[in-house]
Formats: sequence, structure tokens, C-alpha cells
Amino acid sequence: MSSLEQLPSNLPVPLDDGAARHLPGLEMPHLHFPATTGGTIDISAVGSPRAVIYIYPMTGRPGVPLPTDWDLIPGARGCTPEACAFRDHYAELKAAGSEVYGLSSQTTDYQAEAAQRLNLPFALLSDERMELADALHLPTFAVDELVLYKRLTLIVRAGRIEHVFYPIFPPDRHADEVLDWLHANSLD
Repeated sequence: MSSLEQLPSNLPVPLDDGAARHLPGLEMPHLHFPATTGGTIDISAVGSPRAVIYIYPMTGRPGVPLPTDWDLIPGARGCTPEACAFRDHYAELKAAGSEVYGLSSQTTDYQAEAAQRLNLPFALLSDERMELADALHLPTFAVDELVLYKRLTLIVRAGRIEHVFYPIFPPDRHADEVLDWLHANSLD
């Protein structure tokens, strides 16, 4: 297991700053994002019946330094363990009636390397221009001249945000939390 797949034990816990409280009930905007599986995905058309869109700052690459003081930024570290957890629970999430997507501001080429290296069975979506952040007023942060998404997850049903997880900690156990919510809020 690489150091990117393990979470340091002393990470700061993100606090709820209220930046996602406005999201439940909002309609997903008509935006198309390049996908690591090829083509583009219209984010307003996902969620039939449901979609899990986990939004993350950035995945690291083996041998490439992370941004300055990355482990000191609450909620920044853990994108690779989070992706691996969604990978490991993918069949269960699908069985619970949900599509799964990851979304960040990284390029599709950058994301494709991570998707292949981590054997992800779902698409990672590239929002390089932070269009979803602008459309939905999603929380972001800046580091090393980069503006990145804060980690959050949207549960989308029929094109509308049904539920939001924010803040998320620890990210390596978040897929379990999402699965528990889906089972407790079954569409059956």
C-alpha cells in the first residue's frame, strides 16, 4: 500500500462551516464534464434513480509532492483512500440503486492515471473551470495558487440534490457512511 493510500493518524478534523447547508433541494445545473470512461457526462442527467457524486480536492500521484502543508489543511488529505473505498463498495452502491461519480478540478488526463492505477470501476469527472462550484456555490479552498474543492458528497435523485455529506471525515470510511444512508433511505 502506498503512502497516498494511508491516512496519517494526526490529520486535523474539518469543521462544518455551513458552506453546504443551502444545497439540499437544489436542481443540478446543465453542465457537461469530461469523464475518465470517455465522452462527457451531463451532471443534470445523473441520478436515475440516484447518483452519488463525491467531490474531492485532488488525488496525489506516487513520487509527486503534495501541495504545501497538505496534511495540515482540514479535510484535504485522503482523496486516494476515499476513491478506494468507493471502489471497494461499488457493487453495494450500485445494488442500492446509485450510480457513482468522483469529481475534481483536475484534468481528465490526470484523473485517468488515478482511475487506472486505482482500478476504479466508475467515472471521474473533470471540472477544470470549477463550473459546478460557481453554479451551486460549493465550498473551495486555495493552496499553492490552486483553487480546489472542499470534500463533500451529493446524493442526487432525478436531477435534484437529495442529501449532502459535509464535512467528511475520515474520508476512507465515507463510502460506508453513504451506503448506510442509502439503505436507511431506500427507494423501495
